[in-house]
Amino acid sequence: MNQTFEITGFEYIKNLIADYANTDEAKQRAAELKPMLKESELRKSLRDTTQARLMLDEVGAPPIPRMEKIKEYVDRAVTGELLVPEEMEAVGIFLVAVRRMKSYLEKGKEKQIGLAFYSDNLNFPESLYAEIERSIRDGRVDDYATPTLRDIRRSMQLCKDKINDKAEKTLQSNKAYLADSFLVRRNNRICIPVKKEYRNKVAGSVIDKSSTGSTFFIEPEAVARLQEEYELQAMDEDTEVRRILYVLMEQISAEEDIIREDIRVLADLDFVFAKGKLSADQKAMEPVINTEDRMKLVNARNPLLAQDECVPLNFQIGGETRGVIITGPNTGGKTVAIKTVALMSLMACAGLHVPCDQAEIPMRSQVLCDVGDGQNISDNLSTFSAHIKNVLSILKVVSHESLVILDELGSGTDPAEGMGIAIAVLEQLRQSHCLFLVTTHYPEVKEYANRYSEIMNARMAFDRDSLRPLYTLEIGKAGDSCALYIAKRLGVPVAMLQVAAKEAYGEVSYALTEELGLDGRSDGLKKESAPKLEKVQTVKREAVHGEGFTRGDSVEVLPDGKTGIVVRPVDTDGNVLVQIAKEKLEINHKRLKLRVAASQLYPEDYDFSIIFDTVENRKKRHQMDRKYVAGVEITTE
Repeated sequence: MNQTFEITGFEYIKNLIADYANTDEAKQRAAELKPMLKESELRKSLRDTTQARLMLDEVGAPPIPRMEKIKEYVDRAVTGELLVPEEMEAVGIFLVAVRRMKSYLEKGKEKQIGLAFYSDNLNFPESLYAEIERSIRDGRVDDYATPTLRDIRRSMQLCKDKINDKAEKTLQSNKAYLADSFLVRRNNRICIPVKKEYRNKVAGSVIDKSSTGSTFFIEPEAVARLQEEYELQAMDEDTEVRRILYVLMEQISAEEDIIREDIRVLADLDFVFAKGKLSADQKAMEPVINTEDRMKLVNARNPLLAQDECVPLNFQIGGETRGVIITGPNTGGKTVAIKTVALMSLMACAGLHVPCDQAEIPMRSQVLCDVGDGQNISDNLSTFSAHIKNVLSILKVVSHESLVILDELGSGTDPAEGMGIAIAVLEQLRQSHCLFLVTTHYPEVKEYANRYSEIMNARMAFDRDSLRPLYTLEIGKAGDSCALYIAKRLGVPVAMLQVAAKEAYGEVSYALTEELGLDGRSDGLKKESAPKLEKVQTVKREAVHGEGFTRGDSVEVLPDGKTGIVVRPVDTDGNVLVQIAKEKLEINHKRLKLRVAASQLYPEDYDFSIIFDTVENRKKRHQMDRKYVAGVEITTE
């Protein structure tokens, strides 16, 4: 059913509940939430959600702790693994949360809210908490945890003061030998920095030296004796601290059952209150649950839509009506409507409140959906193939306890065949006695619905004046795509509408003729100016009589059949200058026959001087291109 959860938005609802929860256990329960099959469990779950919502409204938010790792600390304490002070303190903080939660629930008891009596299942181990509070503070064992620890730490402080005092006096009395005038700590020892050449002037042990070797860090003898005494006291302190922690650990282990039960109860309450917070944020209400296949939604709001833009849905099915076929224009809200119905069913059957003004919802063993195009490139499935695959999987498991949601049934293929398949699927659903909602555009499917009293037509309302969908479901009325009406409003001429209506409906009804004004006069489609192509004009040359010869044309000289190239077009005497081999001759145009036009031999900007000029002329041209040269003359043909 995970695909259904994704399609309908139920997965989104589960994630919201997880966000409202504090504990990992409650978040995990939200991730595993699904519709319930036992009526008693469902009614209890809904009752808990309602009472949690009432507690939130009457008393406020509950002080539920995060409880991170508390179960782990208890497990370790039971196995004898020593907990550090920070972990002991975390257990103490958890116990404080238990006490605060009991106090919160007691306020609910005063208002006779049933959920508040969970406080009877919470136990506060007073002695354990008192011991942790007395012994642990700010992540360490407190000085006053025991008289012995207090005395040890007092002695340690006195010893530390003596160490500092003795080191300071040694520093002052050996100023002449020092590299610096302050105490330093090396390897956790208090030292004085002594110049290398005075190493033997100061009694003590060399603990370290500088990187250059010019300074020795010496622990004075008197300080060393005190330091040893301090370290012995530190060992005594560690022994006493560990003894205190072991005593606390034993107490935690002794209270294992109580702490585990508190963890379980708080996790349960956290999950229930997360459902209550969802109800409060969505302004939802408890649905009336039945097992008689009756569903009624009044002003249902899809929580996945922005609430200021969401149009409430009113829907009813059950009793004699087991199927609803919804038709209407694209983007008219059909898909949103059927998803909303499916989501309300899933939420109610999972023990959640639904965002409606009023709701009666039947328990369903399955909510089966085929919504969206379902195209899968990796499986090489077309939209139609994906639909059929999904629908077949639904028909194999559908029963009278199912709710089936099918979007655009029969789409994605030849309309006639798609319509036939759609009706075949509907017949299977009708015979299964399940509740089903189907969207379609096929008019034949609407006619199929009229054959059976248990199937009802419905449509999404459409404002024909503004050409906008109203996103309102009207049950009992068959809709259409409004395509002809929209086309007319957008300026499609009557003549085109007449053709379209005839092709769509064959016999055009009087009502449709009146509605669309098909009996009116049509001026046809008014044409507007459009850009035109400009084509290259091809010049056809005469094969022999070529007054139109141009420079560069390849010609044949008759009658001897020699080939030449036109140097100069025809002159007033009808002669054309033709170059044959390297000789230029004037030949009457009547003796010339075009072989290949120059436009097919050379590019437009071709320099014919390469062919016709002498080498001398070309050199002169090159000189003149660079600069004017006096006295240079170029003879051209």
